[in-house]
Amino acid sequence: MSAMNKEHSFTILLGGDVTPTKRLATQIADTRVIAADSGIAHAAALGLLPELWVGDFDSTSDTLAATYAAVPREVYPEAKDATDGAIAIEAALARGAKQITLVGAMGGRFDHALAHGMQLIDLQSRGIKAFASSGHEEVYPLLHEAEFDDIPAGTRLSVLGLSDLTGLSINGVRWPLNKRDVPLGSTLTLSNESTGLVSIMLEEGTALIVVYPPADHLA
Repeated sequence: MSAMNKEHSFTILLGGDVTPTKRLATQIADTRVIAADSGIAHAAALGLLPELWVGDFDSTSDTLAATYAAVPREVYPEAKDATDGAIAIEAALARGAKQITLVGAMGGRFDHALAHGMQLIDLQSRGIKAFASSGHEEVYPLLHEAEFDDIPAGTRLSVLGLSDLTGLSINGVRWPLNKRDVPLGSTLTLSNESTGLVSIMLEEGTALIVVYPPADHLA
């Protein structure tokens, strides 16, 4: 993700898995932070203090509630038409977000993890730069093109089609493709490896790029 004014860059803390790493710390440095319900549990390990805490708080412990009692809250009923994460994303957009990082979007419930991936697609289609990270796993939306110049050779990555893919090209990897049509459900584009600057282009379709950066855990 490219650098952007802090005022327009947001980190959303979600309740999934998080491995604090140096790479993740760099990616979310100097961003504004909004926590969704139990996602605030990741704040301390990442050295963050949210400016807003949203959700129905059905998965927030008394300990977390006491620890972050000073953080402003927006409380919603359990019976609602959106997840706590979706509410947090809309709160960021309402505050002028142009770049959003979803931290803790994977792990746990598959339906929530997949929904977070779809939200990345939606944000990208609306002109918002977005990706998700658990520290050990990153997910990026692919509508047309993407480029990675910050992952070392040997980094594992996959392109996961959410539709039939037309004209998919992948360069800078062990197994490159050139304008390949990939039907929905194909595993052709799983478990590739970077060899340098990775560039991915897609003529038609929608996909997610999953990257597994090398471990660089925070001390």
